[in-house]
Amino acid sequence: MLKNKLKQIWAEGRPSINGWLSIGNAFTAEIMAAQGYDSVSIDVQHGALDYGSVLPMFQAMRASGVVPMARVPWLEPGIIMKVLDAGAYGVICPMVNTAEQATEFISYMRYPPHGQRSFGPTRVSFAAGANYAGEANDEILAFAMVETKQAMANLDAIAATPGLDGIYVGPADLTFSLMDGTLAPGFDREEPEMIDALHRIVAACKSNGIRAALHCGTADYAARAIGWGFDMTTVSGDSRLLAAAAAASVGRFRELVGQIAGKSERGAY
Repeated sequence: MLKNKLKQIWAEGRPSINGWLSIGNAFTAEIMAAQGYDSVSIDVQHGALDYGSVLPMFQAMRASGVVPMARVPWLEPGIIMKVLDAGAYGVICPMVNTAEQATEFISYMRYPPHGQRSFGPTRVSFAAGANYAGEANDEILAFAMVETKQAMANLDAIAATPGLDGIYVGPADLTFSLMDGTLAPGFDREEPEMIDALHRIVAACKSNGIRAALHCGTADYAARAIGWGFDMTTVSGDSRLLAAAAAASVGRFRELVGQIAGKSERGAY
């Protein structure tokens, strides 16, 4: 089985950068995967896509050698096992609020005797190489999302769950929950309470020998998070990057055209 490059990166003491796909299109996935990310995750939870898009997106990403991952919609065995069979080398599970839920999640990720994953690696057996069944338990990454007040109350127990590889922070939902809806959800939080929560999550991960990951809006904030001890950061995503680049291009065009128009008007007198 092909080795998980994220594990190799972290073993060497280096942080990783993760890309994010919310547009259900194989060409978009191919473009994003070719930009130098260490891993790229398909957002099956909030993305504009379904499973019918997931498999061809993984296929399109294969040529780049990027580590393919997916965020599933919920803690549900069918879709977790299905994205694994499609080729995911890592799964991010949202709204894991207790150690019991983390244990349940892990059980769907691992083949017996370490879990209850059903055997049927339809596509990944071709993409991952020989002996997938024998090595998948050691190579596939399981990330539980901590994004609620309840999860923070159970943080240490969740982080200590046997078989869990890491905690992935969803800052928008975490802010919404911790602040009881008084703050708008969003990335790159600057509130002292939220910064403290992020440091607590890193500390819990380090204490239990697992990885800490954070979803960020900008590269600058992601670099700060690495400085705090996060092992992986996601920087924006396909839809936001497309919108930002398009807006910047249009804005620059209008600025330059405005300058030309101003010169023409002045020259008329």
